[in-house]
Amino acid sequence: QVQLVESGGGLVQPGGSLRLSCAASGPIFRVWTMAWYRQVPGKQRELVARIHSDSDTDYVDSVKGRFTVSRDNAKKTSYLQMNNLKPEDTAVYSCYVRVTVLIHVERAFEYWGQGTQVTVSS
Repeated sequence: QVQLVESGGGLVQPGGSLRLSCAASGPIFRVWTMAWYRQVPGKQRELVARIHSDSDTDYVDSVKGRFTVSRDNAKKTSYLQMNNLKPEDTAVYSCYVRVTVLIHVERAFEYWGQGTQVTVSS
């Protein structure tokens, strides 16, 4: 069973920084896309940042220049470095991975982390 374990959320003042981590474990053959989403109660889940297997990245406009997504393929871990945090960044952040598992043939699956609360407040 593939599992994702997130860490790094918490309370931070405006202008502060946090680093989220998402470690994947289990019978993973290959890790493709790794991403971070966030959701505020009453709103749709939003893609924050995404990093593909070739290290190409995408960001939502509101975090460009402040957030950086990265990955360590050997550790099957993605990171979201969040700098100059703003109150509007407050949300539950969830990681996402698309992986393949080798069960006779290579098959693709998607998994989500449990979510971690990020609160930006003075």
